[in-house]
Amino acid sequence: GQGHPMKPHRVRMTHNLVVNYGLYKKMDVFRPRLINPTAMTRFHSDDYINFLKVITPDNMNDYTRQLQRFNVGEDCPVFDGMFEFCQMYTSGSIGGAARLNDDDADIVVNWSGGLHHAKKAEASGFCYINDCVLAILELLKKHERVLYIDIDIHHGDGVEEAFYSTNRVMTVSFHKFGEYFPGTGDVLDIGYAQGKNFSINFPLNDGMDDASYHSVFKPVISKIMEHFSPGAVVLQCGADSLSGDRLGCFNLSVKGHGECVNFVRSFNIPMLVLGGGGYTLRNVPRCWTYETSVVVGEPVKDDMPFNDYYEYFGPDYSLHLPVSNMENLNSNEYLNRTKNQLIDVLREIEPVPGTQIQTGQVESNLVPLSVAMEIDQPSKADGGNSNNENPDARSDERSDGRKEHESELAS
Repeated sequence: GQGHPMKPHRVRMTHNLVVNYGLYKKMDVFRPRLINPTAMTRFHSDDYINFLKVITPDNMNDYTRQLQRFNVGEDCPVFDGMFEFCQMYTSGSIGGAARLNDDDADIVVNWSGGLHHAKKAEASGFCYINDCVLAILELLKKHERVLYIDIDIHHGDGVEEAFYSTNRVMTVSFHKFGEYFPGTGDVLDIGYAQGKNFSINFPLNDGMDDASYHSVFKPVISKIMEHFSPGAVVLQCGADSLSGDRLGCFNLSVKGHGECVNFVRSFNIPMLVLGGGGYTLRNVPRCWTYETSVVVGEPVKDDMPFNDYYEYFGPDYSLHLPVSNMENLNSNEYLNRTKNQLIDVLREIEPVPGTQIQTGQVESNLVPLSVAMEIDQPSKADGGNSNNENPDARSDERSDGRKEHESELAS
């Protein structure tokens, strides 16, 4: 609704800005087929998925008990087209993971995904379906180990909980902690049973700036790459850790946030890049457009090109914004102590993990079964290479005078 802080419109704004910067020429834009709702039950319960399929604003009053049971109503309201919305962003993440598994891409971006709070049978924090978990399950079909990194200001609790007792998935979250949603993510929460030492949490205080963030992010991620050696990475890039966010209290610049993406990219591991939080509407597209430029390795100018939402970005119409002068409540002593504590945890992990994942679903003691995913190959008319052996090379027949093909701005 109008007063709700989560605005899906920000994804359309981001896409439009990416197109007008010309970054789409460096990528293949593809649309995966919508996944079958059954595929969502790889993680979520059948009852929960069936409820999301049938609930509408018109029949809400008939489902009072279920609304309460599944935590739908306040933070996670019912709206027209809700299940289709969930299906679309989840299909992007699972389809992206499938594309990485097939070696059709080395990096896949889905800015509509990254909804990391959803639980097995419960909506939470504006998240209904946990596309991060479902994408990781898809990646585990091919990769022995998958790393999940979360730079949203909120703790990635839904993803951590899903993989808390397996050593095939390591979850790493850098987040605001202490009287802040969702209230989880203590430094002492390191996993359970076979998953002990495979959940890494770096709790932070208000005012986190670029220099402080990088001083802990880079050493911790480097140590994880050294000890865990993942086959694929899922990077959740919630933009609510930016300075000036409507719900956030960090002080990161767009460049500082993007440097985390650049650092993870530097390891040259197949990577699925997802969106997440971000509640200042004019800043989220700035961040995700810049990070799109980072992953494709194409610098972009600060002066914003004219686009469909140009008036949102006034009065300066620039990609980068100054940070505020808020106080950084994270002392160097605290950051170094916590960093060393986590590095000690990482030193204890076994070199090559091998425990099967347990999702609690049917056949959960097995590697997840494949879902028959059909992925649309972009046709030559759309600037793709449907008949080319190399799906990641752009067609020479494309006319670069056209800013986008018809499907790129379709809803």
